[in-house]
Amino acid sequence: MEIWKESQLKQLAHTQEINTAYRIALNFARNLGYKFCGFSITSSSVGVDANPVSLNNFPPEWTIQYEKNNATQVDPIVAHCNQSMLPVVWTEELFSKTPWLWQLLQQQGLQHGWSQAIHDEETGLNSILSLARSHCPISAYELYENLGFSVFISRHLHALALRMQPKKPVRPQTPPLSRRELEVLKLSADGKTAYEVSRILSLSERTINFHVRRSIEKLGVNNKIAAVIAAARSGAI
Repeated sequence: MEIWKESQLKQLAHTQEINTAYRIALNFARNLGYKFCGFSITSSSVGVDANPVSLNNFPPEWTIQYEKNNATQVDPIVAHCNQSMLPVVWTEELFSKTPWLWQLLQQQGLQHGWSQAIHDEETGLNSILSLARSHCPISAYELYENLGFSVFISRHLHALALRMQPKKPVRPQTPPLSRRELEVLKLSADGKTAYEVSRILSLSERTINFHVRRSIEKLGVNNKIAAVIAAARSGAI
């Protein structure tokens, strides 16, 4: 690896502020021969809240037209990146269903580009790193040669972008079941009635029902069967 690449990637890795990290990524992209660099993070999952992040040096007219036409909903790059982490090269064929978007790319000097996605299963958020230029098509060899760099940059920017997302509320932990409660649920799972459990454990039927009610409360369910199922799924019994 050339010295300048190693130096800039090390600098990027130690940068903890996303705007600064993006500027380093942009400089790295330019040194690779790309005039434009864009990074964005969004949620592709229903019910996942996200603070959108969009950093790029694309031409202002491109951004205006893209937002005006709500192009995110029809952009084939976004559609591909939401489904796959394989890199995608921008081609006329890729934009066959949205020729106006392809024409806009050509008009704004974004003729040749490619994008790389990062999927985060834990948060449900996806990010896209795009590199583009106005001259020289992107060969398969060039894509292969630079893929490792793009993944490294994407992952670091993605990690920094996650820090800007709303924190998920901490789910309260279920109070642990007592030894006796576990015994009662285990016998109940074996099909024993409260009377039968009371005889086995040498306790009153009233006491058995008390332990069942406590288990139901702790597990946050509505009845004994649901409590048995919840305890089994958690591995408690």
